[in-house]
Amino acid sequence: MLHRCLLATIGLLASVTVLTAQTPPSQPGSNDAPALQETMEDPQVGDHWTYELRDDVSGDLKSTITHTITDISATEISVRLAALGRGTSSYFTYDRAWDVIDTGAWRYAPNDGTGIRAPLVIGKTWSFKSNNSNTSAGVTSKTTGKSKVTAKETVTTRAGTFETFKIESSYEARNSNDATKKYQSELHTWYAPAINHWVKRTFVSRSEGKVRDRSAAELVEYGRR
Repeated sequence: MLHRCLLATIGLLASVTVLTAQTPPSQPGSNDAPALQETMEDPQVGDHWTYELRDDVSGDLKSTITHTITDISATEISVRLAALGRGTSSYFTYDRAWDVIDTGAWRYAPNDGTGIRAPLVIGKTWSFKSNNSNTSAGVTSKTTGKSKVTAKETVTTRAGTFETFKIESSYEARNSNDATKKYQSELHTWYAPAINHWVKRTFVSRSEGKVRDRSAAELVEYGRR
């Protein structure tokens, strides 16, 4: 269930886990299109992104979550996740590549691997792994996965129209004390350099060969303080 937690953060979603022991990226061919050049200014305290998270089977709205940067250091970004209408907040710590480090419940060493690897170019690949721990629940797990930049796509949401890189990630999490307990997950991310964030994410989790979760999140509003 650790990946469902990540997913809900996306605001997935957020989405998802792992040590970025990154393998050397594959080299793009000479015919590949150049990387998108437009980028947002460095992140600042007060930058925010709001996502609608839906069940991707029924289409039902599960929650609306606003991510707001509360603190920044040379290596980390702290983000408050606030669910609309619930009056509650949680706090996530990311590295500067938007990999999750800490969700408050789960800690990922060195990180969950679901961020980006700049510069993004179609065909670029990387792998990741992590050791994950939930001390309050006394649960630990290990994750291994890989990501690939598969396309450049124009994505339109209620927040606007964005030029994005599509990143397809797949990974597996296993309980450290019982290797038979495992989850296979797929995360697709549409990352927009212009706002330094994802504008869409889809997430599927399976165990015992059956789908346990299928969710999607889209950006509906964003801005700077």
